[in-house]
Amino acid sequence: MECVFCEIIKGTIKANIVASNANAIAFLDATPVSDGHVLVIPKQHYRDLSSCPIDVLNDVMKLVSEVTHIISDSKLRPWGFNFVSNEGKIAGQQVMHFHMHIIPKYSKNEGYEAKFGNRFTGEVQETYAIIMKTKENGKYDK
Repeated sequence: MECVFCEIIKGTIKANIVASNANAIAFLDATPVSDGHVLVIPKQHYRDLSSCPIDVLNDVMKLVSEVTHIISDSKLRPWGFNFVSNEGKIAGQQVMHFHMHIIPKYSKNEGYEAKFGNRFTGEVQETYAIIMKTKENGKYDK
């Protein structure tokens, strides 16, 4: 079997589809962290957000917005949302097909919780200079 999300798009694997548009599809997560947890994916296979073309990203985000409004107007009535996309295994990406999580929040300590750990290797201005030099040159030279 190839990518599980590609199989959902082909209809080989059944999913609870909430909405779709020209380039994206939204369906309930099979292992939700809260009621109404939805995944929005491009209909074509792109490994991650960084590899996804801007026109497809636009349709993914339009669908994220549409589904968020549907969930907000439903009887679920969440208090807020987390929008998450992990890129790479180290960041928690489990399916190597770009996807956005729409995770409704009903209380502070339930569902998805982001935990931040600080790892500073330099001063903020030093990091900024590295990023800007790369942006200007297309390559960073130490």
